[in-house]
Amino acid sequence: MAVPLNTEADVATTVETTNVNSSKPKRRSRRRKTAHLKLVPKTKQLREDLRLKCREVARTLDRNVPPNKDQLEAISRKILADSDLPEGFVGWIMVVLSSEFWTEQIQSIPHERRLFLLPHCLKHAAGCPADYDEFGLACKTCGACSIADFRATAEKLGYKVLVAEGSPIVLKIIVSGHVDAIVGVACLNVLEKAIDKIMLAGIPCMAVPLLSSDCRNTTVDEDWVNQMIQVPHQSIRQETRSYIHLLRKAASLFEPETIERLVPRRRTGKSLAESNGQGVAGLDPIAATEAIAYDFLSAGGKHSRPFITMAVYDAVSGGDATLGNGAAAVDEYSDAILRTAMSIETFHKASLVHDDIEDADQFRYGDETLHKKYGIPTAINVGDYLVGMGYRLVSRDRAELGAETAVDILDYLADAHQRLAEGQGAELIWRDATNKQLKPIDALKVYALKTAPAFEAAFYSGLRLAGPCEEYLQPVKTFARNLGVAFQILNDLKDWDRDEHNKRSVGADLLGGRPTVLWALALERLTGKLRGELLALVDEKCTMNADRRVMRARQLFFEAGVFEKAYKLVDKHQTKAEEIADEIQPEELRRLMYYLVDTVLDRTCEVKPTIAITDLSYEEVLPIIS
Repeated sequence: MAVPLNTEADVATTVETTNVNSSKPKRRSRRRKTAHLKLVPKTKQLREDLRLKCREVARTLDRNVPPNKDQLEAISRKILADSDLPEGFVGWIMVVLSSEFWTEQIQSIPHERRLFLLPHCLKHAAGCPADYDEFGLACKTCGACSIADFRATAEKLGYKVLVAEGSPIVLKIIVSGHVDAIVGVACLNVLEKAIDKIMLAGIPCMAVPLLSSDCRNTTVDEDWVNQMIQVPHQSIRQETRSYIHLLRKAASLFEPETIERLVPRRRTGKSLAESNGQGVAGLDPIAATEAIAYDFLSAGGKHSRPFITMAVYDAVSGGDATLGNGAAAVDEYSDAILRTAMSIETFHKASLVHDDIEDADQFRYGDETLHKKYGIPTAINVGDYLVGMGYRLVSRDRAELGAETAVDILDYLADAHQRLAEGQGAELIWRDATNKQLKPIDALKVYALKTAPAFEAAFYSGLRLAGPCEEYLQPVKTFARNLGVAFQILNDLKDWDRDEHNKRSVGADLLGGRPTVLWALALERLTGKLRGELLALVDEKCTMNADRRVMRARQLFFEAGVFEKAYKLVDKHQTKAEEIADEIQPEELRRLMYYLVDTVLDRTCEVKPTIAITDLSYEEVLPIIS
């Protein structure tokens, strides 16, 4: 028999356990498998009953900050336990609970500022006349599925409607400033990722989960969807903190007109857009480098570094930018603050230009890399130009910032720049060496140098803009190092995570000769013939084709337990980063650190074996090396 939920007392117990209301919460995120937690209640009546319980619980939650995934899971488990229901419904409850949490916030936003998101899989797989464009499915309103009906209802109210999959495009639309809230329909797999990327940023969102995750001819509780679409607009003051204003400001810094205002061109030449289709040939040669650099600065990117700088500055200055009037608070930032935030991204862009050359990459931001487009010498020179621009963005404001503040920031940026170059240099030297031996500790040292300095510099710049920050130096350094190392390990794991749609190549790090901790762990754990075989796979004399080499290396990695060990290393470094955040004051800065851990460390990849080790013999795969 189901046990009734005493919302006030039981939620308070759950919240205290998960530290939602603690003045100094402590976090211990863990990697865990979630496939078994994505069951959908089978009957409509059960779904209705659970939805009502989620509504009751949501009303008792603190509205100041959105609950994170760990908190949502703990509360969801409490609801299920009190209802005598299995844990398999946890994912579904989390989605419904978060939707109920955001209902009032959604009401405060006019319909025309809401995005209604629908999945492709609601359409009929056979005979659908709709085409796809850059924004998703271009529905023909043929009446063969529910997409057209939902769309018509939403558009009549003023919604912007999108039929597409995944949170990246949604976050991009939100950050662009076109909408302020999201309502939608999706499977639990997609919604799990959306919680990481969207809800944690404090973006109001509601969703109705699909009744299955088959991705073909799926169904949904249509009355729930219509209720969600028709949530009325009411004048309600926004209460929940959000990073959306800072995210938007970071992205807007690199719009062409903003770049031109904050960093006026020193040359009078035309931009690439004004060259009448002639490209560099239509430009003044003296102004060409500047034109290419400005064009690349505005080309794309997540702009996470300037976001960190501004968010840290806000966190230690009162946190006004995350409140309901945060847009006004951010608009008051001086140009000196904005240019300092821009400088971190400018250094990053310079490193991308040089990295693309060193790694022989062909594409960046959906376009040809600069060295592919203009040649290696010109690309190197543009990267150097961007480095100079980055330093000048800070030095030009030394009068407003104060000479000591400007010098401190420049010194920190220079140190970070040198450490990044040391890490990249270590990787290049190892890549070009014939000896491919590597210890895990040495790989992690490279990671700490390559990835952590950018996070650290972004943090320090935000702190120093707000005033003296000596007390933060060591905690920030430790936090950034562990966050950066965990991020890089996850990035390496994604290189071996073949997605179900084959959108990503596998084993590029192995074929590119990059020194990864996965490679080092494999060498440490394999012995004898298998260790020799792994080394043979990257020997320049190896005649095996690339696909076979990657497949065999992947098998050997599984044989050595490399992937599981790597995930444990991520856990270790994430825990260390969270331990630093636990002790940080003020609360706004601690919350920002937790947000970065949750969003920078994407834990959704899971490397799975594709073929058993025994399916290939040693003699079959080992190349002949004379």
